[in-house]
Amino acid sequence: MTDIDIGNLVYLVLLLLLIGYFSLGRGRLNLNKTMQHAAIWGLIFLGAILAFGLWEDIRSTVRPMQTVLTDEGRIELPRGPDGHFRATLDINGVSVDFIVDTGASDLVLSKQDAARAGLDPDTLPFFGRAMTANGEVKTAPVRLEEIRFGGYTDHNVPASINGGEMRGSLLGMSYLSRFEQITIAGNRLILTR
Repeated sequence: MTDIDIGNLVYLVLLLLLIGYFSLGRGRLNLNKTMQHAAIWGLIFLGAILAFGLWEDIRSTVRPMQTVLTDEGRIELPRGPDGHFRATLDINGVSVDFIVDTGASDLVLSKQDAARAGLDPDTLPFFGRAMTANGEVKTAPVRLEEIRFGGYTDHNVPASINGGEMRGSLLGMSYLSRFEQITIAGNRLILTR
């Protein structure tokens, strides 16, 4: 234990003693009521820990997901809470999340997503250039063997790997132009092929 850990432990013990004194020692509540309150606070604390630990599972269950309507030849993407449309595509058999960006010229993979899809960004020549909101970045042109999106499969698709730091991958116009129509209706982006 470090000095900071010991200090935190002493602080918590003193805090517990102080709370115990005011709850029991001052005689404000009887022991039965004190135990009820302690149990309620314990359950609230446990509930907060569970909610925090399961937040990603809860969020993925509650948030709207992309809908594929293959009979009608369209894919519907809901607008996320941040205002962006997101899509999940399988790149070379690996599921990759994208932000749909009609202002991006290319399908752009982050280095992390490229590595997950079987590409090695460390061996690629980053001789291309792209202008982003954060300024100019180097890019490496690649060809993706297979992309699956909804019921559609495309092969030998051109893409770029961003040489800079990027939080996620972008689904730009080089891929979106494969769809006949791109429509925004309310809070849904509809891609029709």
